[in-house]
Amino acid sequence: MGKVAVTVAVVCAAAACAVAALVVRNRMKSLGKWAKVMAILKEFEEQCGTPTAKLRQVADAMTVEMHAGLASEGGSKLKMLISYVDNLPTGDEKGLFYALDLGGTNFRVLRVQLGGHEKHVVKREFQEVSIPPHLMAGSTEALFDYIAGALARFVATEGEDLCLPPGRQRELGFTFSFPVQQLSVASGTLIKWTKGFSIEDTVGQDVVGELSKAMERIGLDMRVAALVNDAVGTLAGGRYNHPDVMAAVILGTGTNAAYVERAHAIPKWHGLLPKSGEMVINMEWGNFRSSHLPLTEYDQGLDAESLNPGEQIFEKIISGMYLGEIVRRVLCRMAEEAAFFGDGVPPKLNIPFILRTPEMSAIHHDTSCDLKVVGAKLKDILEIPNSSLKVRKVIVEICDIVVSRGARLSAAAILGILKKLGRDTITDGEKQKSVVALDGGLFEHYTKFRNCMDSTLQELLGDAYENVSIIHSNDGSGIGAALLAASHSQYLEVEES
Repeated sequence: MGKVAVTVAVVCAAAACAVAALVVRNRMKSLGKWAKVMAILKEFEEQCGTPTAKLRQVADAMTVEMHAGLASEGGSKLKMLISYVDNLPTGDEKGLFYALDLGGTNFRVLRVQLGGHEKHVVKREFQEVSIPPHLMAGSTEALFDYIAGALARFVATEGEDLCLPPGRQRELGFTFSFPVQQLSVASGTLIKWTKGFSIEDTVGQDVVGELSKAMERIGLDMRVAALVNDAVGTLAGGRYNHPDVMAAVILGTGTNAAYVERAHAIPKWHGLLPKSGEMVINMEWGNFRSSHLPLTEYDQGLDAESLNPGEQIFEKIISGMYLGEIVRRVLCRMAEEAAFFGDGVPPKLNIPFILRTPEMSAIHHDTSCDLKVVGAKLKDILEIPNSSLKVRKVIVEICDIVVSRGARLSAAAILGILKKLGRDTITDGEKQKSVVALDGGLFEHYTKFRNCMDSTLQELLGDAYENVSIIHSNDGSGIGAALLAASHSQYLEVEES
C-alpha cells in the first residue's frame, strides 16, 4: 500500500470518527435539551399541585374570607356584594317579561311568557344586537339611546299571543355584567367600564336611570324591575327549575359565584330584614386570594403584564380567558431554554393570548393515536409545520396540569360555600339536598375540566357528596334576568291580595 493510500485511509478514518463524535455530541445535546424540557414540565407539575390537604386549606380560606366580606365593606378581597335580590323565582310566576343582557360588544334582548307551575316557560324569543365601536367610547346618552331603540323594535315584534293585561306596564330584568355599586334591587351606579368600553360620563351614574331615561325619550313604556349580574341570574334560573338550588357559579371567560345567605348572617346589612329572611350575595369570587393558592412564575408573569395587576388572582388561574395563556407561557420557556420546537422561539408563540382556551380544549381532548389534532393546531395557530409525537404528548400534559389545577380549585371554592352554609357534612342522617347551578362556556364545553371538578368535589365531600348536585343552568344572564323581573314585579302584591 502506497503512502498516499495510507494517508487517504487515515484521513477517511479521522473524518468518520469526527462525524461519529459530532453525531454523539448532537445526540447528547438533544438528550440534554429533552432532559431540560422534562425538568421544566416536572417543576411546573409540582408547583401546580393540588393535593386534598391543600384543597381543604383553600376551602377553609374561602369560608373565612366570606365571613370577613359579610362583616364589613372592604373587610376582605371578596367583595360579598349585597344584591338586594330577596325573592328568587318559585315557578309560580305568570305573564310576559323582558330581559336585556349587556355584557360585551353584543347585547341580547329577550322575552319570555311564563305559565306558572303547570307550564313554566311557555314561549321564549330573543335577538342579538352588536354595538357599533364608536358607541363604546362615545356618550352615555348615545349608547343607551341605541340600546333602547333596539329594545323598542324588539317589543314591536310581539305576537298577538303575547299580550299584557290592560293597563299593565312591561317589566324588564337588566343583566349588566360590569362592576356596579348596587343601591337597590333595581338601581346601581357604574364603578368602571371593562371589556373595551370607555364612556367616562357614565361612571358614577345609575345605569338603570340612564336606560329608563333613554326608553322615555322614545316613548317606550317599560319598567326595570331588577338589575343583576350573570351569577345572580344563573341562581334565579336554577332555582326556577330546582327548588333546592342554593348557589350558582359562572365558569366561562371569567368566573364568579352567588349564593343564598340568611339575612341575619350579614353584619354589614343595616336595612330592614327582608320578609323572606334571605338575601342573595354576589361574591365576586374571582378576586379571592390566599397563600394556599398554588401560584407559579407563569401566573406571576401573566398577572404582572395584565390590565389589572394584583387583582382577580383566582380568576387568572381558573377561568377560560387565561388557561390557554398559561400553557403558552410554559411553551415559551421550553422553546427558549430547551429548543422545544427546534432552534429559536416560533414568532407566533410570542404573541400573548394567541392560544385561546377553545383551541386548548381541542388539543387536550385529542384521542387519535398520533395526536393529529395537536399537530394541526400547532400548524394553524403557531405556524409550527412539523412536530414529533413526543412534543405533542408534552403539550397535552401541560394542558392537563393547567386544567387539573383550575378544576380542582373550583371544586375547593364550591366546598368553601357549602362549609359557610353548614352543608358540607351529613348531620344525624339528614338528607338536605344542596344544588349548585353552573353556567359558562368553560363548564359547558370543556369536558375534562367539568369531569375533574365533579370528581374532586366527590373526593372532598366523601359521603356528603350524595346530598350535593351540580346542574347546568343554561342562559342565566338572559332567562334568569327575566325571571327576576317576574319575582320582583310591581304587580305581585296586587295578585296576592
